[in-house]
Amino acid sequence: MNFETILFEEQNGYAQITLNRPDKLNALNTQLFNDLNAAIEICEKTESISAVLLTGAGEKAFAAGADIQELNSSDKYSGRVFSEYGSKVMLRLEQLRKPVIAAINGFALGGGCELAMSCHIRFASEKAKFGQPEVNLGIIPGYGGTQRLPKIVGRAKAMELILSGNIIDAAEAKSIGLVNQVYAHEELLTKTEEYINLILSKGKLALYASVDTILASEDLSPLEGLAYESRVFGNTCDSEDFKEGTIAFLEKRKANFIGK
Repeated sequence: MNFETILFEEQNGYAQITLNRPDKLNALNTQLFNDLNAAIEICEKTESISAVLLTGAGEKAFAAGADIQELNSSDKYSGRVFSEYGSKVMLRLEQLRKPVIAAINGFALGGGCELAMSCHIRFASEKAKFGQPEVNLGIIPGYGGTQRLPKIVGRAKAMELILSGNIIDAAEAKSIGLVNQVYAHEELLTKTEEYINLILSKGKLALYASVDTILASEDLSPLEGLAYESRVFGNTCDSEDFKEGTIAFLEKRKANFIGK
């Protein structure tokens, strides 16, 4: 499939999606959301894709935010549609039952920070910058920033960042839990690929079930979450991968998982 604003490449067991508007600092516009939505659908339906790596083209930006030129003409109704569509695509990415890892290579501001937060795991270049500067434009975050950021960094810190519009560096982002790891810029993709290869060496069904139950924890009470986890645990115990994994452990050898 041909895309206008992203690059899509299937690697050995995972897909790499690269936001590809480097001349616009990979700003998010309608076409990019269309392309990203189609790419997510491919990842959902393609059995050979077990994880997703999301990054940005160029040396400066992961995604510097929404495309202001497109946003500028918005009114009450078109602005709501603009927000709802981007949120829908990011939610679809977040709810993908396959691990989604962001390699944040530069600016992740506004919608770019919100896109990063919709990924399950975030690795950042030492050159990366983060923020929700929408108040500087007289608006609020529109792609889930007010919803995801408090859950990730806590309400007080989210208030501080969103109300000030301040931009923070990768080291501070790691210190507040916004990113998992920070790497030298030239090592970011390599380290991210190493992590993906590590998790792909595990049982595929276990990976998917882990993502599923962790995501479910956000919407369930503690008792409901524990009950759901137990049901999913029982399902994994009925898999061939479970039998292979336990036998391999007892035989002190590497497991050969087949995803069944």
